[in-house]
This record gives sequence, C-alpha cells and structure tokens, in this order.
Amino acid sequence: MPDNLQTELPPGTETPPSMANLVSGIINDAQQLVRQEVALARREVLEELDKAKTAALSFAIGMVVAVLGGLMFCFCLVYLLAWATGMMNMVWVWFLVVGALFVLAGGILFFVAKSKITSINLVPPQTAATMKENVQWIKNQTP
Repeated sequence: MPDNLQTELPPGTETPPSMANLVSGIINDAQQLVRQEVALARREVLEELDKAKTAALSFAIGMVVAVLGGLMFCFCLVYLLAWATGMMNMVWVWFLVVGALFVLAGGILFFVAKSKITSINLVPPQTAATMKENVQWIKNQTP
C-alpha cells in the first residue's frame, strides 16, 4: 500500500474488510438501489395510470351526456326555429344549421380533452432523474 493513503478502520475492528466483503457490499447496495428504483417507477406509473383512468372516464361520460343532450336540444331548436320563421316545410335547413353548430362545439370539447390527455406523463420523471444521477455517480466512481 502506498504510504500516502490513510487506512483508518472503524473503532473495534482489527483488520480491514476483505475484497470479497467489499464486493459483496457493493453488490448488495446495487441490488437495493435497483429495487428502490423499480419500486419508485412502479409507484409513479400507477399514479399516472390513475390520472389516465380518471381522464378517460370523465371524457367518456362527458361525451355520452353531451351527445344525448345535444340530440335532444338539436331537435328542439330545429323545430323552434322552423316554427318561429314560418319555414316548417324547410325544416332540413335548420337541421343543417344546428347540426353544424353542434359539430363545432363538439370539436372544441374534443380538443380540450385531448390537451388534458396529452399532459399525462407516462415516463416517471422522478425515477428518470434519479436513474440519471445514479448513472452519473457510477461513472464518477469508476476510473
């Protein structure tokens, strides 16, 4: 051993740990680190899946309610407009106008829901950050 290295041992130990003990400790630490990273990734993925389920359920229920309400309102509005304008023989024109308005409103709602769904992050950010830190630390430890 070079003279410039200090080899202080913990109090109560008489001999330094063997190479096998050191390697075993490193392997155990690495295994524990991997287990912790997997547990963190699993927890983050489950959180993101819960968000996705909630968004999908809200989207589906909202679409069903909007479609049913839209149909009822559409029929009511078309016949009201035809009656108010005295164009009962040209009801199809009002169906066209009201239908176009509902398609426009549906498109807006679709894009709002799409933007909410795209905000869901499927890559666990905290796990990715700690994995990068671990890789950097390992690179710094190896000559």
